[in-house]
Amino acid sequence: MEHFGSQPAHTAGEAPRDTKTAVKRGFLGRCPNCGEGKLFKSYLKPVDECAHCGAEMKHHRADDFPAYLTIFIVGHIIVAAYMSVDQVVELEMWQQMALWIPLTGILSLFLLQPLKGGVIGLQWALRMHGFGGIDEDAIAAGSLSDEQAR
Repeated sequence: MEHFGSQPAHTAGEAPRDTKTAVKRGFLGRCPNCGEGKLFKSYLKPVDECAHCGAEMKHHRADDFPAYLTIFIVGHIIVAAYMSVDQVVELEMWQQMALWIPLTGILSLFLLQPLKGGVIGLQWALRMHGFGGIDEDAIAAGSLSDEQAR
């Protein structure tokens, strides 16, 4: 029985993928496989394959998870900072808005791409969404048998 968070079984001949290294490389905007090639061709658009090692990145399904992580992290940082500043200095409403709204936007834009890279690295390391060599679209369409899907 597989436990939550454990590495999925890999087929014979495939080396296990280090999750921590892959997430770190993705967070830094690098290919989770080699750590050399760029992961993004624009701000949030990942490359289809690594220019250095040729690993395909088109399989990722990061979807909204990086945005949720960004909201969660930025929300905690901004609320903690607001409460700390409010204890020390009394600011007018316009001053509060002039400080916290831009800070929230800048911090969100700063974290969104690295978090998306980290999610892509995590998916690559766990062989999710086609990163394990199985075409999930073919499985969903029913063109692969259960034996071929394993």
